[in-house]
Amino acid sequence: MLKEKDLYLPEYFGEILNAISDGILISDSRGVALWVNQSCLNLINRSREEIIGKSSSDLEEMGIFNPSVTSMVLKEKTMVSTVQSTENKRQFMVSGHPIKSEEGEIELIITHSRDITGTVRTTSKLEEMQALLKKYSQEIMEMKRRSKKEESNEFFVGKSKASLSMINLMDKAALVDTTVLITGETGVGKSEIAGKIHQLSERSQKPLVEINCGALPDSLIESELFGYKKGAFTGADKGGKKGLIAQADGGTLFLDEIGELPIHLQAKLLQFLQQKKYTPIGDTKSYIADVRIVAATNRNLQLLVSEGAFRSDLYYRLNVLPIKVPSLRERQEDIFHLLQLNLNKFNQRYDRQCKLSSEAFRILQSYHWPGNIRELENLLERVVITAPTSEITSKQLSTHFHEPQELPLNILEAEKGQSLTETLEKIERKIIEQAYEKYDTTRKTALELGISQSLLMRRLKKYQLTKK
Repeated sequence: MLKEKDLYLPEYFGEILNAISDGILISDSRGVALWVNQSCLNLINRSREEIIGKSSSDLEEMGIFNPSVTSMVLKEKTMVSTVQSTENKRQFMVSGHPIKSEEGEIELIITHSRDITGTVRTTSKLEEMQALLKKYSQEIMEMKRRSKKEESNEFFVGKSKASLSMINLMDKAALVDTTVLITGETGVGKSEIAGKIHQLSERSQKPLVEINCGALPDSLIESELFGYKKGAFTGADKGGKKGLIAQADGGTLFLDEIGELPIHLQAKLLQFLQQKKYTPIGDTKSYIADVRIVAATNRNLQLLVSEGAFRSDLYYRLNVLPIKVPSLRERQEDIFHLLQLNLNKFNQRYDRQCKLSSEAFRILQSYHWPGNIRELENLLERVVITAPTSEITSKQLSTHFHEPQELPLNILEAEKGQSLTETLEKIERKIIEQAYEKYDTTRKTALELGISQSLLMRRLKKYQLTKK
């Protein structure tokens, strides 16, 4: 009677793989074919001698596999899936899986191919064929999520309801090819969400191009986005310039701080979203680019629309699939795990063995974190670097927080005949007025006060506060 260990004997191992109807090819760390099952040979109509000992590049040049998934795995260092064509005009859905050593080096590459030629040929409509390929791609991506051990990323740590809801929506966004609008406070990880959506999407093999709309002068954003033709303006490159939209063709364009996009460029972006067409500066010809738009902002776009600073038609076109990234105040259950992860990360980076005392943990968990994950990460890095001992105490933490300022006595003294509500409103008005003068913009003021920008705007209106 066969036992479990017998299944690993070469004779049984080969018989098992040869019984599979799908093609299996095993290559070494250089991409040289070591073993192939009979199904694969039947599918490509080749002999074993023509495959074994050949490198992936050789097999690709011979037209046996096009493109070579083995070569793609060696380049990407991770699992790769694609539709492959062979010299005999057959089509396969192929996945390449790297087998790595304990040190993380690739030792073997297993490619698994499924013949979809008959299905494609008998499909009467292009839409049905595309749906079939999309279905296979989604199955492969789901398998990839389950089988691939993702690297730790602090922005996706935690099991709070708010985090799980956001991650679930992010996964759904990756499966569809529509515009996504990511909102949330500064420092919550909006760019990381955009990167993860691209990584898990069907566009992952194409570029992810990013532009911060608030970091460039108005005069440069248009040329960066749309590019320009030779001699379009004084100081332009002699050969012209390829814009970011053209660079992202086939992939994803991430527009960070979309709320800062100048109003005169919003119409051009809207035209591109609707027609996939754009016109470089100084050119009379329009070009088409297959680009998915993912935008992000920490501003209230609806409020900007009401103020006339943002086009309503562009807002509704961007807001097809909104994802709100929760602040740390909304996912306090995750703070403990975030602290542990970042503490381990910086201990390893700076060769320390720091640990937080129970009181220090309590303080950090109860802190309101106006800068969110970015502030948490920066604080722990600073504490690990400067801690005089391996134990980080609450006393050491106190030097890294801003001490709360006491309100002047004349503010706290209620005028005769004033109710408690009137006194509190007086205090609130004074705090907002001082903060607005200090931090200059409503976004920075709201962040420092720990309130939403929309709430701040309502309070400014209520107390009739304006910049002096």
